[in-house]
Amino acid sequence: MRRREFITLLGGMVVAWPRAVMAQGAANRPLVAVLVAGKAVNYTFARSLEGLRVGLRDLGYVEGKNIVIEYRSAEGNYDRLPELAAELVRLKPDVLVTSATPATLAAKQATTTIPIVMVDVGDPVGSGIVASFAQPGGNITGLTDLSVELYGKRLEVLKDAFPQIQRVAFLHNPANLSYRTAFKAMEILAGSLNVEVRAYEVRLPNEFDNAFSTMVERRVDAAVVTDGDPMFADNLKAITGLAKKHRLPTSGGKDFAEAGGLIGYGVDHFEENRRATIFVGKILKGAKPSDLPIERAAKFQFIVNLNAAKALGITIPPSIVVRADEVIE
Repeated sequence: MRRREFITLLGGMVVAWPRAVMAQGAANRPLVAVLVAGKAVNYTFARSLEGLRVGLRDLGYVEGKNIVIEYRSAEGNYDRLPELAAELVRLKPDVLVTSATPATLAAKQATTTIPIVMVDVGDPVGSGIVASFAQPGGNITGLTDLSVELYGKRLEVLKDAFPQIQRVAFLHNPANLSYRTAFKAMEILAGSLNVEVRAYEVRLPNEFDNAFSTMVERRVDAAVVTDGDPMFADNLKAITGLAKKHRLPTSGGKDFAEAGGLIGYGVDHFEENRRATIFVGKILKGAKPSDLPIERAAKFQFIVNLNAAKALGITIPPSIVVRADEVIE
């Protein structure tokens, strides 16, 4: 199925959910609530949602048959998250699944009793979501996709592909607390790679254009783009378009490369959400979130987009291409 068709299909299904759930009247079926910060129609969310549904089905839970799913999206407006989290908590779900750090923090503020399974959270300890990986405590468990390897690898691959680069931008949303750790990881590695890393903030979609213009004015040689932030996921096409416009080599997550970015290194959001349902299943059978250690992402994928390289007017060395798990051409 093509990317656009997949987004349209999943987006339409999500919009219809609240009405369908009301019609089911399934008081005796487990209720799983889902809270996301980004738009329901972005590709990252669509893939994540499908992973969640497939994972539940693998465990024997079929939506509309023996489980109910109630969904809320802030549509990119993080200020709405507390209200939406409170709304879901009032439904008294058996499990609340949250995507990314902003939604998870909102859910944490809304309830200390309803089990929460987080997915695509960058730095759950540093963000104050859980006490530790081994003993999360409280009512939250789940998966994290941040490690020194992830953001360090994006910087390393850029340097390997373009040895001449000296100044690298880190494009991120300061409203997402997890990226403090990501930037620190990049700073540590930057010294050994003989590059300078500087952070550039983008809080709203209309700030991307100015951010790229500023990077070019300051003679930035390349950029690393965060993934997992819902606002960034909502605007992947705009980001990749600006990178091409300014001819700036840029690396991001797997979805970034699939949306037209040059280099992608990150998790498969479908697989991470499918894995998250294992936590959901254990909780539905009586396990406590505090007894379920936080898991790190199991696998990272490296993608090279040769179409993007051609649009940028640059050549990616064959030594880099052969290392890729996937080549888009």
